Amino acid sequence: MRTHTMVPALMLLGALSFTATCSPASSASSDTATVSTLTGSSRASSPVRGVDPSKIKGLRIVSDNSESGSCPFATSYPDVPGAQAMTVAMKKYVQQRLATFRSATCEDGQDGGEGGELNISHRFLVASGDVLGVRLTTEDHSAAGSGLSARTYWYDGGAGAYRTALGLVADGSRGAFLDALKARLKGREGVDAAYLDDVFSDADSRAAALDDMAFTADGGLRVAFDRGDVGVPAAGAFTVTLPRKTVTPWLSSFGKRAQHQTVRPSPSLELGAGHTPAPSVTTHTDSGRDRTNCKRVRCIALTFDDGPAAPETRTLLTYLARYHARATFFTVGQNVAAHPGLVRAEAKAGHEVGNHSWNHPDLTRLTRRQIVSQLSRTSAAIKAATGKAPTLFRPPYGAINQTVRNATTLSPVLWDVDTEDWKYRDSDKVARTVINKAGRNDVVLMHDIHRTSVAAVPRILRTLTARGYHFVTVSHLRATL
Repeated sequence: MRTHTMVPALMLLGALSFTATCSPASSASSDTATVSTLTGSSRASSPVRGVDPSKIKGLRIVSDNSESGSCPFATSYPDVPGAQAMTVAMKKYVQQRLATFRSATCEDGQDGGEGGELNISHRFLVASGDVLGVRLTTEDHSAAGSGLSARTYWYDGGAGAYRTALGLVADGSRGAFLDALKARLKGREGVDAAYLDDVFSDADSRAAALDDMAFTADGGLRVAFDRGDVGVPAAGAFTVTLPRKTVTPWLSSFGKRAQHQTVRPSPSLELGAGHTPAPSVTTHTDSGRDRTNCKRVRCIALTFDDGPAAPETRTLLTYLARYHARATFFTVGQNVAAHPGLVRAEAKAGHEVGNHSWNHPDLTRLTRRQIVSQLSRTSAAIKAATGKAPTLFRPPYGAINQTVRNATTLSPVLWDVDTEDWKYRDSDKVARTVINKAGRNDVVLMHDIHRTSVAAVPRILRTLTARGYHFVTVSHLRATL
């Protein structure tokens, strides 16, 4: 079983160095189709236009993460009002992958496996007019090969229907479309021509292979194939980008709208859902200096990982304000991008906002460049939301090594008390764990993405306040000891 040593949570792990990198997205803009081969553990930057998820009214990010180094998983997908059928499709996929992973990797579906990690992250491709497009990227280190795959999900608000990637292409044009793809793929090193013909001739195999399609910023169509879809796995994944002039005549009515909304996005997303008011964020202003002296009084640092989440984080902020309690939030970058208002509210109320990576991977499995990207993107999102860059980070699963330490100047924070609230969705159990196990100057690990964990907080605050405890941020605890 792979383990990570839990050093005391307040230990500073030395001076660390930080290097920022930037990988600009590319876009095919000529009238010649391009083919690229992607190797290694990650895809190249997707040449699609960025989407600001904070502009999507009523957006909810559905997350389910563990904090166990021996059963590491992190999954997320968006729930957008009006696109229920698409949400159901994504939920089904995520739940199936997670169930398979936990059965194969985690003993009794809970804990105790080794060597595996599952990470499913999301990215919006377009959220404009009556078109919604999302890519889910899966990295499953318990699977054979690279374990990397991706698929796109589309929603047609005009028809009120979920569409697969192939739904972007008109039925009557699929023959020409497939011929164009085969012409660009055949002859590439690692592509088996006979196997390619077989894949494209069978309806089920064709749908499985052509499950990742998106438009580039200039209207071309990017078609990505996972390892083994059209060639030997060792050859890597393949991507074909068909230029706009070539692909447009083959698009379905929905495909043409999706192309247009990608190239010329509308100011808002309208999927025919009922009126969805922007959720109010209760603001509690308490940003003055905390004068608690933890050398003289009992202090404790509550920390909440994986958020922000709507509405859970909003509710948690209200509970903390009632007891004038301060906490530290270790936020996930993709959730910060979706809910910057909640992060601003955290900072405004005097809480500390820390970095918990962009999409919760085990950082020790990544290259230095990937680690820098995970942390720097998240820090940038936090600074954009609050005006202040974070100084602390919590490595997902508590996994840290010298490569991680050398990749950032952020100070790592682990924990003293693990509530295991990701495993036990029981408010009473979570509250009892903190009340019975936490001691003076301890750092407590909880998650504000779980309703049951948030529901445990009032009892924790009430009981420990009666025992003389003061709730402070991690940085304040460190500074006053």
